[in-house]
Amino acid sequence: MQNLTAKDLDVLSHVLTGEQMACKKARIYANTLTDVALAKEMEAIASQHEQRFSALYTLLGGKQ
Repeated sequence: MQNLTAKDLDVLSHVLTGEQMACKKARIYANTLTDVALAKEMEAIASQHEQRFSALYTLLGGKQ
């Protein structure tokens, strides 16, 4: 990405942090839930957050 302002980078940093935390929490919930269907759903949600994190990180020039 080019021509990002300091504000843009700050916002993206917060979004990346949010996606990372949401992924971690969903994985924790998936591992502690006793209902198998809910655990699978939480794992799917964690994967979606992880994919968004990776996409944003890659757009910023990071390597995964």
